[in-house]
Amino acid sequence: VQLLALAYFLAQAYEIRLFAVREYGKVIHEFDPWFNFRAAQYLVDHGWHKFINWFDTKVWYPLGRPVGHTIYPGMQVAASVIYHSLQALGTPMSINDVCVFIPAWFGVSATFLAGALTREATQSNAMGLAACAIMAVIPAHLMRSVAGGYDNESVAVTAIILTFYCWCRSIRNPTSWPVGFATGFAYVFMVASWGGYVFVVNLVALHAAVVALSFMARDKDEELKGLHKAYSLFYVIGVAGAIQIPVVGWTPLKSLEQIAALLVFLGLQVLAFCASKRGKMTFLEYNMLRFKIAAVALSALVVVAACLWPTGYFGPLSSRVRGLFVKHTRTGNPLVDSVAEHQATSPDAYWNYVHYCGYWAVPGIVIAAANAAVPPGRGAATSFLMLYLAVTYYFSSKMTRLVLILGPPTAMAGGIFVGWLFDQVGAPLEEDEPADNKVAEAKPAEPEPDAKQAGKKGKAKGKAAPSPKKKPAKNGNDIQEALKYFKTKDGRNIRAGIGAVVLLGMWSFWGSFQKHSWELAEYSLSHPSIMYKVRLRSGEQVILDDYREAYFWLDSTTRPSARIVAWWDYGYQITGIGNRTSIADGNTWNHEHIALLGKALVSPQPKAHDILRHIGDYVLVWAGGGGDDMAKSPHLARIGNSVYPDTCGEEDPTCSKFGFDQFGPTPMMQRSLLYRMCKEGQKEGGKEVTVNPKYFKLSFVSKYGKVRIYEIQNVSKESKTWVRENRDPSGRGHYPPALQALLSTKQDFAQVEDFNRKGGKKNAYTRYVEESGGR
Repeated sequence: VQLLALAYFLAQAYEIRLFAVREYGKVIHEFDPWFNFRAAQYLVDHGWHKFINWFDTKVWYPLGRPVGHTIYPGMQVAASVIYHSLQALGTPMSINDVCVFIPAWFGVSATFLAGALTREATQSNAMGLAACAIMAVIPAHLMRSVAGGYDNESVAVTAIILTFYCWCRSIRNPTSWPVGFATGFAYVFMVASWGGYVFVVNLVALHAAVVALSFMARDKDEELKGLHKAYSLFYVIGVAGAIQIPVVGWTPLKSLEQIAALLVFLGLQVLAFCASKRGKMTFLEYNMLRFKIAAVALSALVVVAACLWPTGYFGPLSSRVRGLFVKHTRTGNPLVDSVAEHQATSPDAYWNYVHYCGYWAVPGIVIAAANAAVPPGRGAATSFLMLYLAVTYYFSSKMTRLVLILGPPTAMAGGIFVGWLFDQVGAPLEEDEPADNKVAEAKPAEPEPDAKQAGKKGKAKGKAAPSPKKKPAKNGNDIQEALKYFKTKDGRNIRAGIGAVVLLGMWSFWGSFQKHSWELAEYSLSHPSIMYKVRLRSGEQVILDDYREAYFWLDSTTRPSARIVAWWDYGYQITGIGNRTSIADGNTWNHEHIALLGKALVSPQPKAHDILRHIGDYVLVWAGGGGDDMAKSPHLARIGNSVYPDTCGEEDPTCSKFGFDQFGPTPMMQRSLLYRMCKEGQKEGGKEVTVNPKYFKLSFVSKYGKVRIYEIQNVSKESKTWVRENRDPSGRGHYPPALQALLSTKQDFAQVEDFNRKGGKKNAYTRYVEESGGR
């Protein structure tokens, strides 16, 4: 029955993730997945060696990008392995289709692993199955695991839970430490899959430190030795593997974000050394030895750190990580602040993504803690779940995107509560305690040694004599009697009745949660965004496919060497679907290059043309309302102003002069290239908006007017030739000489609490955020 239930939940996990495929076909979704697909295609076509050394000159023109050294390749490797395995098995599938289905396949895997981790912590099959049932459909996980959403997180969540399961399994008991090998390799896969690996290594390190302190306080040397071996295997294998990934390199040993894991590793080595020197020491003497050796080790560590710090050895915290801890709700980086999913999570978002599970998780964690306290409970694994839930809740409250990592622990804690209720219902089926146990309970306790004998025994061991035992408090007896009663036949029947009543009361809430999850998956989370259903004024429902139509036009009509200017959001689609060179994309590795693009698009036509004719052949804009370029344009202005202060002026850090007021578009917006391209042919203030054909000529308008493409007139052939002929041997390009005058006016970017800068002036927007307290 339990196996059938598990199979059903896994089938549900797969089914709920296929709405997009049934509705729109096998289509890659959104923006980032198009880069991931293009990279997977490159790996399959060219092999690992060329992939890892791939310098892509079709992106970030004219600079290019060393993709092989700036990508987390785990997802592409997974796609390649699956693709070749299917070929070998005689069931070939295109790499596009493999990439489409990977999120659903890994979503099923994550569901199974969530149940396994819950089972590991609670020793209850019912709790593990309930966790599977919730994890299968919880929207916090669905948001990044529907078919077509080929993004890093779709694979990474599975890698996260696998790492955590192996970690908890490796510290189940003192002899479980060899599982640490599996923990290390699972972590390497996690590192290769997503930049969120920093969260994983720090959570494991935090838990190892907490468990080590617990073992030290209870003088459990054998358990501490097992913990030391398990963590050492995890850390050594994990770090050694992580270093092999080019985008990571030596950061595990240099980054402030990961230094805590290194310190825990070193601390456990100190404890292991102390354990080897213990001999016949008393507990007090042993702790004194620990203190002395720890003090020496800490002093040496401080000296080493003091020597390395001035050299710049330690890397800074990233703006996104700082944003999780500093008081600001904005980071001082207008690019980071412009992304909606980097904002704090609202109560409505929590309700949308975890629903009633958020309420079930609270009693679930309490039940898990209570079970762990009763031998032979697995306190280490349970404490890990408690930390997992607490830490992910904190981080998710700081950034909407991180609700994703809150999904699994919420499902596990909620599953513990639901599974516990089922365990109570099944209590009458439990076997009575063996007669031996009852005899043991009935057997009178052995007489206590008198104080004199106890004193001699204590002195012999070098310990103080214990005081005579006191009789247990009445309350303690009452609790013990109650626990014994609930194990009797009558008590089990009462538990079953209570559990059944609560389950019946929860039935409507469970149904509401299921209904909410399935509807959200079908009507919201499964929309590819690159195409979607709309209802025309005539009442007819159609699929709006303007965006792909525009990219197909680029691929079929423009020259293969054409360079397409567009806001960075669309870069991945331009290269992935349109197969043309883009100026910037979602990698956002170069803030100053994006600022140049933003400045050009919000400038008046003549000034914009003076910039764009040297780096592009066409300009692509999203128009037609909704999330078009007009809605995003204030962010473009702020980002441009953060590097080129003359865009809006130092006195206007938020670029308030670029936008809409009660009279319509401001003068600066009316003059901007972006506004004129998006609004051409419409009337504003009684005048028709036009684009000067001397600078830009309209070449394409999509079926429903969502995309417009303009050809840049009088493109500088000299600049294009210069860029092509002056690339470095690696392929890296440089800005043409014609742009040097403009580039000389830029201000090096700095943001709130920027550890990279030693002096220098911060941009106006960053100063504004600091002065306003980040509000």
